[in-house]
Amino acid sequence: MTINEIQDEIIEEFDLFDDQLDKTQYIIDLGKKLPLMPESAKTDDNRIMGCQSKVWLDGELKGDGLYFYGDSEPTAQISKGLIGLLIRVLSGQKPEDIAKADLYFIPQVGMGNLITSLRAGGLASMIERMKAYGRAYTEKTV
Repeated sequence: MTINEIQDEIIEEFDLFDDQLDKTQYIIDLGKKLPLMPESAKTDDNRIMGCQSKVWLDGELKGDGLYFYGDSEPTAQISKGLIGLLIRVLSGQKPEDIAKADLYFIPQVGMGNLITSLRAGGLASMIERMKAYGRAYTEKTV
């Protein structure tokens, strides 16, 4: 699936919920489904600065796709869900597509109403880190 097809799917999923609590719980549930990240990858280099909680992200190129792995400290369930959402949208995509991705699903699902301004800053940092990976791998392959 393309980045936009995955985003459209997420928008449809969020449309099934009537209130913000259900949407927030859905984000938390998505985080619980995120595959475990090895402890050895939870380094300062992989830590997303700007997040309210400790959140880590790593990526590697496999074939034509850039694959991401992420985690957060155990008490940061919403942050883990947010990184899980981003991984779902961007992982496995071509680096150049990640670098230029328009993540329109975030405002369309009403994320601004679901997370605090501190978490919104962390979400922006997560997105920037993933796009930076995309740019870095695009430059290596060009």
